[in-house]
Amino acid sequence: MSVHTGADCKNPIRVQRGRGAVSNRTSRYESDVRVEFDDGWESGAECHDPVRTTVTDDSARSIITRNTSPDLGFDRSINPYRGCEHGCVYCYARPTHAFLGLSPGLDFETRLFAKPDAAGLLRMELAKPAYRPRSIAIGTNTDPYQPIEKDRAIMRSILEVLEETAHPVGIVTKSGNVKRDADILGRMGRKGIARVAVSMTTLDHRLSRSMEPRASSPGRRLLALRQLAQAGCPAGVMVAPVIPGLNDHEIEGILVAAAEAGASFAGYVVIRLPLEVRELFSEWLEVAHPGKAKRVLRSIRDLHGGNDRNLEFGARLRGRGITAKLISERFRKACGRTGLDRRPDPLRTDLFRAPGSREHPQRELPLFSEA
Repeated sequence: MSVHTGADCKNPIRVQRGRGAVSNRTSRYESDVRVEFDDGWESGAECHDPVRTTVTDDSARSIITRNTSPDLGFDRSINPYRGCEHGCVYCYARPTHAFLGLSPGLDFETRLFAKPDAAGLLRMELAKPAYRPRSIAIGTNTDPYQPIEKDRAIMRSILEVLEETAHPVGIVTKSGNVKRDADILGRMGRKGIARVAVSMTTLDHRLSRSMEPRASSPGRRLLALRQLAQAGCPAGVMVAPVIPGLNDHEIEGILVAAAEAGASFAGYVVIRLPLEVRELFSEWLEVAHPGKAKRVLRSIRDLHGGNDRNLEFGARLRGRGITAKLISERFRKACGRTGLDRRPDPLRTDLFRAPGSREHPQRELPLFSEA
C-alpha cells in the first residue's frame, strides 16, 4: 500500500495493493459523508490494514433481469454476483453498490454478494409456461468469472441448466478462468447456442495490473480465448473500454493479438464515467498517471459532448465528435485487416426445451435434493 498526498497533504489518498479504487467514497444515497483525515497520529500507510474481501449470500427471488434499452443486443441478463473483485477502476457498474447502502469505491470490490440459488431460480423461470427464449447475456454488470467463482461455481451451475435446456447465452468476461467451463461452452457453441467475448483493455501488463488489479493478465485472457475457440465455442474480443490518451493507441495491437489467438469477431465500447465513477477514476488517474490526468479527462469529455458520459441511446457506448469518429474508423479498418469484421451468427432459440418437458424427463426431479 502506498500513499499519494496530491495537493493536500492533510487528506492523503492511500492506495491499497491489489485494489482499483483508491478511496471508499460515500455513495449518493448516504446522509453522512465520510472524509479521510490525517491527524498526525499515524506514521503512514503501514498503519492501515489491507481491505479484505467478504462474501455474503444474496437471497434473490429471481435471477433474470430484463431491460428495454434499444442500444443493447439483448433484453435479458443474469448476474451471479453483486460487486466485483476484479476492481476495474473505470467500471460503470460501481454505482449499483449505492443501492445496497455501500460505497461504489472499495466496497464494490471488497464487499461482494453471491447468489447460490441462481441455478434453481433459473430452472423455475425457464419452466414457466409463458417463457419465450431469447439469448441471455451474462457479464453485463459484474464479471461471472471473478476470483470467487473458483470456490462458488455459481456460473458453472447456471451453464449446466442452460446446456440442459439448450438455451442460448452470450458471455462477456475479462477472466482467463472462463476456460474452466470450456467443456460446456464448447458443446453449446457447436450447437450455435453460446459464444464468449473476452474483454481486453490493454496488452500492457503493468497498466492492466494498475487499472484492473485482480482481473486476469492480458496473456491469460488471450490464452482463454484460444482455448475456447479450439473447444468449439465462437469467441471474440471486446476492446473495452477505449480510453483516449491512455489505451486508445492499442486498438490495432489488441485486434491483431486476438485474431492470432482465434477470435472470430470483435467489438468496442468507449469509456463513460457515470455518477461516482467520475471521482473514483479521477482519483486513480492522479495517483497512477498524474502527468496525463487532465488530458485524459478532457479527452473523455470530448467523447461525450463536454460531459463525463452521454445518456443518449446510440451514442453513449460509442461517443460523438471527432475523437469518437477517429476511434470508430481505426477500429473498422483494423477489423478489416485482421478478418474480425464479420458479424457473428445469431444464437439459436429453436432448440430450447423447457425444464420438465418430455424431451428432458430428468428435469422432473425435485429442485433441491436432501443432503
